[in-house]
Amino acid sequence: MKRTTLILSFIFILVISLSMGAVAQTDTVKIGLSAPLTGDYAEYGENFKYSVQIAADEINEEGGIRGREVEIVVRDSQGNPAQAAAIAQEFVNNQDIVAEIGDFTSTACLAAAPIYESAGMVQLSPTSSHPDFAPSGDYMFGIVGTQAVEGPFNVKELALNYLELDSSAVIYINNDWGVATMENFVSSAEKNGLEITGTESFMEGESDYSAILTNLERDNPDGIYIAAMYQEASQIVREIDRMDWDVELFGPSSVFSMEFLKLAGEAGEGFVTNTIFYWEEDRAAVQNYVEEFEKRAGRRPNLHAAVAYDSMNILADAIERGGFERSDIRDALAETGEYMGVTGKIKFTDAGDVVRDYLILKVVDNDWVVIE
Repeated sequence: MKRTTLILSFIFILVISLSMGAVAQTDTVKIGLSAPLTGDYAEYGENFKYSVQIAADEINEEGGIRGREVEIVVRDSQGNPAQAAAIAQEFVNNQDIVAEIGDFTSTACLAAAPIYESAGMVQLSPTSSHPDFAPSGDYMFGIVGTQAVEGPFNVKELALNYLELDSSAVIYINNDWGVATMENFVSSAEKNGLEITGTESFMEGESDYSAILTNLERDNPDGIYIAAMYQEASQIVREIDRMDWDVELFGPSSVFSMEFLKLAGEAGEGFVTNTIFYWEEDRAAVQNYVEEFEKRAGRRPNLHAAVAYDSMNILADAIERGGFERSDIRDALAETGEYMGVTGKIKFTDAGDVVRDYLILKVVDNDWVVIE
């Protein structure tokens, strides 16, 4: 009798424990976040982490998604494609994770894409602008816009209209994103009458740009288009300053970073780029986000921070409409109408990316200023 009672008691406790575990599991919805939290691109990743968590906290304060609290599972990709792919494998194997936000670079996103696609999990990148990323699979989405649109804007609005250049050289990082950025810029330049005097590439992690910049200087271009991230771009403009080369400096929105201002110093003065977000926009949603980001990060958010915030919110909206199954989240995300985020209107194309409107941004007195 005692033995039977003990066995029944054990079964009862086990059933209760399993039931409690099941309840706990349904109390949360887990979202994976892959971003470069260490290494040369750490500011970008930190911006992702702060912004996604801000959005998650706000969602939870409003009752969560379908009553479930959002939990962010964060992993450091270091901006490394192999690491991003390893994180993708970890995320898709974890059945509690229903979707992923990240990665930062297009190269990392493209490396991870086949893994997410094969497992049927959404990879929503805040910042991948490679034209091939979103079309690479049904589960790939990007919200920053693509170089197929940004490149022509930088030719027509930055180089020709604002800077009034007749010619430009191009220096670019030799990876998937850098090549696509260069090619879209050069193609648009040829169509719009901007002479390209030369192009030079460099490898990630390179620190000496003197030889390739000397090559570009020989043809005396009016400007130089720097297709790089803040770390490399700041080194390049400092080298141009040391060369005493009088040339207009401009580049894609990847350079829009507070770290660029710190690292470039006076050499970055006058640098021109574009943005889809600016912290002085007077919409209440923008100002509330900016205030909270500054409180947590100790700096103002840039465009890369803001698109991460929008990514979490637009993903939550899709889950609210579609439910928690991975495939249902994908379908709901694809069916999203015109969503108004802090970075403006977001409407996915059939391919899963977004066409954006851009503002002109310039470094003035070591700060980023929108040019009206």
